[in-house]
Amino acid sequence: MTNSEIQELLSSQRSFFATGATLKTEYRISALKKLKSAIKTHEADIMAALKKDLGKGSQESYMCEVGLTLSEISYMLSHVKRFARERTVATPLAQFASRSYVKPSPYGNVLIMSPWNYPFLLTMEPLVDALAAGNTAIVKPSAYSPAASEIIGKIISEIFPPEYVAVVTGGRAENTCLLDAGFDYIFFTGSKAVGKEVMRHAAEHLTPITLELGGKSPCIVDRGADIPVAARRIAWGKCLNAGQTCIAPDYLLIHEELLEEFIDAFRDAVRCLLGDDPRQSRHYVRIVNERAFDRVASYIGQGTVRVGGHSDRAERYIEPTLLTKVDPAAPVMREEIFGPVLPVIPFTTRQQAVDFITAREKPLALYYFGPEKQGREILNRTSSGGACLNDTIMHIANEALPFGGVGNS
Repeated sequence: MTNSEIQELLSSQRSFFATGATLKTEYRISALKKLKSAIKTHEADIMAALKKDLGKGSQESYMCEVGLTLSEISYMLSHVKRFARERTVATPLAQFASRSYVKPSPYGNVLIMSPWNYPFLLTMEPLVDALAAGNTAIVKPSAYSPAASEIIGKIISEIFPPEYVAVVTGGRAENTCLLDAGFDYIFFTGSKAVGKEVMRHAAEHLTPITLELGGKSPCIVDRGADIPVAARRIAWGKCLNAGQTCIAPDYLLIHEELLEEFIDAFRDAVRCLLGDDPRQSRHYVRIVNERAFDRVASYIGQGTVRVGGHSDRAERYIEPTLLTKVDPAAPVMREEIFGPVLPVIPFTTRQQAVDFITAREKPLALYYFGPEKQGREILNRTSSGGACLNDTIMHIANEALPFGGVGNS
């Protein structure tokens, strides 16, 4: 779309919001029900799009994209009236006979910019929340997941008029036009570099924003951990979407006494998840494009390969890989990996693990395997957007928990 077309679209949404139609909870509930029905109707099309863009199997596509979206809609349908209800607060004696209350109000016209790694979930879930709150929305899916963008556009155009919800496709030119347009709220999920650009543009209009970025999410395996369980859950978290998950374990800090046992257990866990040859598994996702493949594959040579290490550029396939003897200053330890490569750093004391984490930018997630008491102590002494004790990823599946990072994440 051209800049003038985007401005015209936003103007139509401002006019529609000004009518007050979206303020009624009945209208919001109706919109959510329409969206839920449309997603169920097009479920096979959504699965096919995710398979085309990323090679996702139907089980992972439902579990991590469609199912979570439907769950979010159900949660909002159950809570939207309570969330929208005004809340009485105390009034001081000097203002006797008056009533004080807090009334939730929608921002107005919202821009949602989503990434390619979970293109359906990370477009639709913010949209669900925006509609539940009574906003209009323009959705901008990633250009790197064109099949998913197409089905998202089809679903939205079938059930919503463009003055209420619209999809804008395209690349950087469209992104720039949208960011310059002046929305009431921007919700962005993506990289730190692009997040800075979003924040810079938002500052021009003093637009409030939510940034869901990423970073290097550490995973700690401490003495007292159940090693087979830890290896299985870490392998699952790292193999999910071939590591292209913002809250995937990005590097592993492990007590030196447990290193060899964990390596054997991790190898067994990958075999249990994906079979003897992960390339043949119908559940294992591919890297999104050649550029991303080249970046992730380059990390394999930055340590000693103890598990995996094979890759095929033609298929954009990278085997789940465990690296040891990694230089903490190497790119694999400085950059967000966003792929199925897991560098391992041994430690001798828990304090060393804490110091290693706190010396770096605050991550989006932190995972600890070991005794719960020590795990809670680690959480108290570190900062991250979210965390799990003796598990990975699963905190994202709880609609009652907030989601977001700290600082660079």
